[in-house]
Amino acid sequence: MSFPFLKSIQEHMGEEVLENLINYSLNYMARIKLPKKRGTFIEFRNGMLNISPIGRSCSQEERIEFFELDKEEKIREKFVADLQKEFAGKGLTFSIGGQISFDVFPDGWDKRYCLGILEGDNLKAIHFFGDKTSPGGNDYEIYSDPRTIGHSVTCPADTQRICEELFFNSGTSNPS
Repeated sequence: MSFPFLKSIQEHMGEEVLENLINYSLNYMARIKLPKKRGTFIEFRNGMLNISPIGRSCSQEERIEFFELDKEEKIREKFVADLQKEFAGKGLTFSIGGQISFDVFPDGWDKRYCLGILEGDNLKAIHFFGDKTSPGGNDYEIYSDPRTIGHSVTCPADTQRICEELFFNSGTSNPS
């Protein structure tokens, strides 16, 4: 099996766009007033950047505090909207996920990438479970893809309940 996207984000985007994105993001975050900020505001990964206004080094308590503040003030939503405007036409996707951050990656490098790999397995159905399934959420693209049966969940108990209904109730057949 070959993986055509074994290219790094910097190879795909180019150093100039990548540096502009990082500099712009750091400048934007410097202007955000939060009760607390911690370290690791931009985490560089092979296929994406993860940007966190509070910083990935925050404690669990600080994470929850930021998440509650973000729900009220839409910090990440406003940040993403600003980046979408500033970097329009650069082939980037911005996806809010989790409690403290959002991801930036080249168009097409989202969770749907795995579907192309699975297509050769002749599966009858692919079920996807996610909590950020609205437009802009990091599960939206794969959740709404016609190749999947998407399930929006809010907690592990939701996932368990739906799986039991789908796969373990008597009289139902296993769709996979």
